[in-house]
Amino acid sequence: MTEADAVAKEKAVWDVIKNKDYEAFANMLAEDMVEVSGEAVWDKTAAVASIKDFEPTEFTFSEWKFLSIDKDAFIVNYTVNVKGKFRGKEFPAESARASSAWVNRNGRWLAIYHQECPVRPPMPPAANKSAAAKASPSPAAAPATTTAGSDPIANDKMVWDLFKSRNYDAFAALLAADFIEVEPDKVSDKAGSVVGVSQFDASKAVLSDWKAVRLDDDASLVTYVAKVPLPGAPPMGERHSSIWANRDGRWLAVFHHGGTPVTKPAAMASPAASASPRTSPSPRTSPTVRP
Repeated sequence: MTEADAVAKEKAVWDVIKNKDYEAFANMLAEDMVEVSGEAVWDKTAAVASIKDFEPTEFTFSEWKFLSIDKDAFIVNYTVNVKGKFRGKEFPAESARASSAWVNRNGRWLAIYHQECPVRPPMPPAANKSAAAKASPSPAAAPATTTAGSDPIANDKMVWDLFKSRNYDAFAALLAADFIEVEPDKVSDKAGSVVGVSQFDASKAVLSDWKAVRLDDDASLVTYVAKVPLPGAPPMGERHSSIWANRDGRWLAVFHHGGTPVTKPAAMASPAASASPRTSPSPRTSPTVRP
């Protein structure tokens, strides 16, 4: 898969949504696909049903990034600016950072994952880079092992244990060289992600709502809710997703997308309660839990 072909496939999804060709949209999705929205992690049926509320009239893309996971899977990340209607009501232009993973199933490329988070300006640099580390009373015990395996849930739990123990070197060792992290304020490479996680206190993080999806024999996705009691953080937490891949016999994290605020399903009726232009207007900006 080339970057140009990957971008063309993702743009085609938006075109069929704009044209209200919901059958074509469904045919672009893998049977086990997941869409990570503010209110839930939707399966294929729910994703197709929910998209009918969304009527984009204009959209533009920028800041494309392409990452090959392996020969049968890839990720695209981009910024999308959208205008249109939601449930029959017009909404102003909104921006989101969007990510999608595609897989090759029996010779057909199908979308298996999609997630968006609101775009917000970069946070100002911390006055004291060690301030977050000092916020924890004492390091927690480091995990017994820092070797990842084929279970993506166990891998991400181990990553958060490393955050709590402030073992950032071990965290870095679990990231692929081409690792990408997507958050509301920025898209980071491996080095930027390691710096970012060293600047927040994860000691009281609570993780829940775990779900894993197998992409192929050498790659899996995990999505979950992270609730961290930090000033300004969404009270119900944020949805996070990671993709792990087998690279030359070692399982490494290749991708992470966070910063999608959790919302109650009833709140989706309110234009101010969204985190995704695909699911409703007016993304609600919020501080990222995992920088």
